[in-house]
Amino acid sequence: MNQGAAPKVSFVSLGCPKALVDSERIITRLRAEGYELARKHDGADLVIVNTCGFLDSAKKESLGAIGEAMTQNGKVIVTGCMGAEPEQIEKAYPNVLSITGPQQYESVLDAVHRAVPPLHNPHLDLVPPQGIKLTPRHYAYLKISEGCNNRCTFCIIPKLRGDLVSRPANDILREAEKLVAAGVKELLVISQDTSAYGMDLKYTTSSWKDRDVRAKFIDLARELGELGAWVRLQYVYPYPHVDEVIGLMNTGKILPYLDIPFQHASPEVLKQMRRPAAQDKTLARIKAWRAECPDLALRSTFIVGFPGETDSDFQYLLDWLDEAQIDRVGCFKYEPVAGATSNALENPVSEEVKTARWNALMARQQKISAQRLKRKVGTRQQVIVDEVGPTVSKGRSKADAPQIDGSVYLSSRRPLKVGDIVSAKIERADEYDLHGSVAGI
Repeated sequence: MNQGAAPKVSFVSLGCPKALVDSERIITRLRAEGYELARKHDGADLVIVNTCGFLDSAKKESLGAIGEAMTQNGKVIVTGCMGAEPEQIEKAYPNVLSITGPQQYESVLDAVHRAVPPLHNPHLDLVPPQGIKLTPRHYAYLKISEGCNNRCTFCIIPKLRGDLVSRPANDILREAEKLVAAGVKELLVISQDTSAYGMDLKYTTSSWKDRDVRAKFIDLARELGELGAWVRLQYVYPYPHVDEVIGLMNTGKILPYLDIPFQHASPEVLKQMRRPAAQDKTLARIKAWRAECPDLALRSTFIVGFPGETDSDFQYLLDWLDEAQIDRVGCFKYEPVAGATSNALENPVSEEVKTARWNALMARQQKISAQRLKRKVGTRQQVIVDEVGPTVSKGRSKADAPQIDGSVYLSSRRPLKVGDIVSAKIERADEYDLHGSVAGI
């Protein structure tokens, strides 16, 4: 490092949006202390790798990122979910400077200070009030809690991130208000279990503006809906009280979108997965939600090939999908995770059968998605612009979360800007995306 030059840190953030928020917090603190971000490992004073440890494939990716940083730089600090069980990292890379688990911001900063002390320069200590964001300026992830109280047999997240710890409502609302004031048009509400928000706090109130707000799913959603941004709810378990939020969607306070990780439909498989919430009446509830809010878009994820899943269990899932008509679906082939209790379950499913079931489910869902999108042809949809092109720009409707759902491809005679929210006439649809033109031109 040159004498008097600001120390440079290269940063790799892997895994889910919850890990991305952790990365943003660390980066905000580092920038506040005068550190600069480097685009490349080579030439940086050190590298921080925020790992993912949810699946073995994610661990492999994390180890690869650490190895690349060691090769290109040599001074590496590791944090994140894989750091909660450091033995594998220590064995592969005994010379990393520090290994910490998720949310351990202070430990990461201490390790950075030891390796590369901060440069004391007040001119470098200025950070925008909303902090440093890794997402585009027009949307932001808003993490409302850490950890999870559920004990799904295939998941080790409570082991990595601990039990549910909710943030006070006023703390979340202050952050959301700052983000909106800084130009954020869409808030993506995330946690491990969004609808369990506040249970650990016994829904205690905190003071916000001129009123007290309960730390409760419905109350938080209502307050966020007053900030004037799109509010998208993700990772929502279908507890009975989720029904209450549909009214806020119908009045336009929050987006008519629910991301609910159903994971399966067969009662036997769900029992083996030890999934929370009563899912036996889910189809009736979906029907009631859509009756109250016809524009509601549902996204979900499913696991095929779970130990003990029979042909009839899988057929039950396909039939359930036909009836539920979920708008957006992600599907994963079951993968054993070190430390997960599902590893001990009997009757594992072969890789060939997993692959066949994955292909069958995705083919079935592709038809459902195409049918549901076709209904939107001829309608007008609000679209947030993510990328601007010379003739065609790319955006998302209220039914599309960034990076996981479909897109809306827009033609426009007037120039568009990233972050614009425009009214678009939908002219055609394919299996996953919509195509249209900006209305009123």
